[in-house]
Amino acid sequence: MSETATAMSGEPLPMPGAPFGRLLTAMVTPMTGDLAVDYDGAARLAEHLITQMRNDGLVISGTTGESPTTSDEEKERLLRAVVEAVGSRATVVAGVGTYDTAHSCELARRAERAGANALLVVTPYYSKPPQAGLVAHFTAVADATGLPVMVYDIPGRTGTPIATETLIQLAQHPRTVAVKDAKGDLGAASVVMNATGLAFYCGDDILNLPWLSVGACGFVSVHAHLVGDRLHEMIDAYLAGEVARALRLHRELLPVYTGMTRTQNVITTKAALAMLGLPAGPVRPPLVDATPAEAERLRADLVAGGVKLT
Repeated sequence: MSETATAMSGEPLPMPGAPFGRLLTAMVTPMTGDLAVDYDGAARLAEHLITQMRNDGLVISGTTGESPTTSDEEKERLLRAVVEAVGSRATVVAGVGTYDTAHSCELARRAERAGANALLVVTPYYSKPPQAGLVAHFTAVADATGLPVMVYDIPGRTGTPIATETLIQLAQHPRTVAVKDAKGDLGAASVVMNATGLAFYCGDDILNLPWLSVGACGFVSVHAHLVGDRLHEMIDAYLAGEVARALRLHRELLPVYTGMTRTQNVITTKAALAMLGLPAGPVRPPLVDATPAEAERLRADLVAGGVKLT
């Protein structure tokens, strides 16, 4: 894709660089009925997301991948299964962030050995470190391997937002190249994008289109499990200057956004994938599977959003 696109006015529309592709799914970790990781199912799901849902990349062992409840050995084997399945057709980003810097560095090194193309590093959670601690943590993980890093800012889960000044400082590291943002402060992010070369990816699906308008390069999406083809179409339309078409797609997807967030989205994603006959399986405790009533409500939302279910 070229570095500019033609807007409706005929003027070129700048296209932000996308180091990991424009659409990535934060992939679930399929499980068997006895709550073991389904590695074959993960490979099949990865293939579907690349070939049918137009994903440029996959994030493995992120929040949606139930990373708090998978072991280091399971994470590494899962990553190897996905890397083998997709080959060079997609960017594979390994989630390696924890609340322990040393452990995060070790997971990063294991991910590099397993063939990951990049790392997703979430803000350390629970301990709520100061900004100086965040700088030290992210720098240590970036120093641990030769892989590029996407910093994950999601204060609703971690308890600590990454400050604008901290992101600008982190951007000085040559391997810190992107931010997955689930903080939703488009103004603060605009300051960071203006001051650095960091690529921003929207990490909150309902804000996908607004993020494009301030310079985000793409999405790290949960809903792309189901509507990745239309999300990629939204990106393509917006960057081609077809803003009205992008807005139409955004509005058509509103029932999907609503349905997928009525409860914890790992739960809804696995329930939706089951409706499509795709590998998913149950969730691990402390999560619980969708109730029959929740599943039926989700089915209605997805159908209203144009998802064709089995």
